[in-house]
Amino acid sequence: MSLFLLVISAKIFDLQYVEGDKYKKLALETTIKNDTIFGNRGNVYAADGNLLATSISNYTIRMDVMSVDKRVFGKRVGELAVSLSEMLGKTPSYYENKLSQARERGNRYLLIARNIGYNDYMKMKTFPIFNLGVYRGGFIAEQKAVREHPIGKIAERTVGYNDHRGGAGIEGAFSDYMKGENGWRLKQKIAKGQWKPINDENEKEPQDGKDVITTIDVNIQDITHYALLRQMEYFEADHGCAVVMETLTGEVKAISNLGRTSTGKYYEKRNYAVWESHEPGSTFKLASLMALLEDRALDTSSVIDTEKGRIFINNRKVEDSSWEGYGKISLARVFEVSSNVGIVKAVRKEYDKTPERFIKKIKKFGLDQQTGVKIVGEGKPFILDPKGAQWSPIALEWMAWGYGISLTPLQMLMFYNAVANDGQMVKPRFVKELRRDGKVLEKFDKEILNEKIASQETIDKVTRIMENVVKKGTAEKIYSPNFSMAGKTGTAKKWIPRKKNKEGKYEGGYYSNKKYVASFAGFFPVENPKYSCIVVVHEPNTLKGYYGAEVAAPVFKEIAHKIYTSTPSSVQSVTDSVVIASVDKNYDKYYQITDKYKTIMPKVVGLGGMDAVSILENLGLKVKFTGLGKVKEQSIPKGEKIKKGSTVYLKLS
Repeated sequence: MSLFLLVISAKIFDLQYVEGDKYKKLALETTIKNDTIFGNRGNVYAADGNLLATSISNYTIRMDVMSVDKRVFGKRVGELAVSLSEMLGKTPSYYENKLSQARERGNRYLLIARNIGYNDYMKMKTFPIFNLGVYRGGFIAEQKAVREHPIGKIAERTVGYNDHRGGAGIEGAFSDYMKGENGWRLKQKIAKGQWKPINDENEKEPQDGKDVITTIDVNIQDITHYALLRQMEYFEADHGCAVVMETLTGEVKAISNLGRTSTGKYYEKRNYAVWESHEPGSTFKLASLMALLEDRALDTSSVIDTEKGRIFINNRKVEDSSWEGYGKISLARVFEVSSNVGIVKAVRKEYDKTPERFIKKIKKFGLDQQTGVKIVGEGKPFILDPKGAQWSPIALEWMAWGYGISLTPLQMLMFYNAVANDGQMVKPRFVKELRRDGKVLEKFDKEILNEKIASQETIDKVTRIMENVVKKGTAEKIYSPNFSMAGKTGTAKKWIPRKKNKEGKYEGGYYSNKKYVASFAGFFPVENPKYSCIVVVHEPNTLKGYYGAEVAAPVFKEIAHKIYTSTPSSVQSVTDSVVIASVDKNYDKYYQITDKYKTIMPKVVGLGGMDAVSILENLGLKVKFTGLGKVKEQSIPKGEKIKKGSTVYLKLS
């Protein structure tokens, strides 16, 4: 017995004095922890200072009802219930019963509300009982940062994200720069899986990350997004994109990527403009034409016999959209009417024996290179190699009219932009500056990739020909005598790859007669190009149309038109018709107002936000607005005499 007591005493001594510190530390580690508070990510801004993405604090509110003194709880629970009712909506009796029942059950982690904003959180801290703090009032607030896009879903894929889905867009590319510095807060365990703060304040406050200033122009972005959306909805297309680039600098002013859901709605599904590499079709004919002119194989006046619009090369048919064909026409006209037979015969005549010369020119134009934008996931261009295993007896001819190669819309736009920029190829840019606390830390200036992709003579010639594409070629339906545009239509059949079906049988491996890619690439105004633009629409409903001239070109025109009319320094009276009736009606309404009102306030309620801003700014008014969409309210009533420099406030719905 004495021996047993001696052993027990020794063990107690060992636990208390020898290993006491160890077990005290272990006890603290299991009941107290440092909880990380993540710093908010930096903001993403448009070029004009509009917020594109920001972090807001979001709170979950809980209550440790057992930490409140019994008398205080009994006396003030009714007051707390009234305050909660006024903020959260349910009756005071509901909250009083909920709190009282939680106290009877000994609940130390009662959920009060989720997704509470910062202002409501600060207000809730002042409620009866809660204003006593963490220990005496049982107020538990769990904070997290939520990413918000103040202008909605517009350009969502380009703005991007960096979370459990990975890193996409600008958010992903500049993640390390934008992430904040984390803080921490001590918490104590009150039950299994339940922790509450020890102090009312954080032990270390988190620091917000740094800001990214993009090249996006919210006005042009709005124009581009809705122009593409309207056309996508009308043609019931699968997906599509539109990009607007500033010619001289390469700054991307707008980018819209829309994919169709199973319900027929459209949203920013993927960044098709940057990611999706596909066969461009006839927009590639610009490269074929320039190669011929640069090598002085042919001139624009050289005559090509397009025969009856149909030829066979190694038993493969090349045909024009015109069943009668175009007969003998100049090389310039071949491009203007987009004769597949004409461009194939011209390229074949010059390069059939030396296809590597053609490929060399294509590479000089930069069409074998990625743009190098920082956004993750850029598609790789694919250009066939005459010495490669994939080269075939018809490879050269098919490349001439845009098949057997792959490019992303942004890569193709970079090429067209170089032509608009007198041959100078500049790198597309999505970001202008990086800032912290309003101070510029890094600037991203214009980056020249190729000082001159072709001779000035060639650039001048193809510019005139592309202007004629709009004046009297495949895109003549979008021609306007009031502002100039140049470009090229494209229509390509989609390749259906060979793969196994559900039955295990192989199918595919052919060009579809039901699925097309419609496109238009170009620039405006022709005399001194300010912007280049590309529109690509995949799989429009063929019963409504599928040619680039009818599907993609009208989007280009609407973008160009609205940029003209929304830029005060270059406003022009544009009254020509537009392909879509609803858009045409809006344009008519716009010009009726601008013609009628000069010194009195017009009614802009019901107009699109950007149209209203354009009208009012051209009257000399300053405009401030909230919301998106159409004008719901205007601060200055219709008919009131206006004074230049006055501010009008618009509320958009």
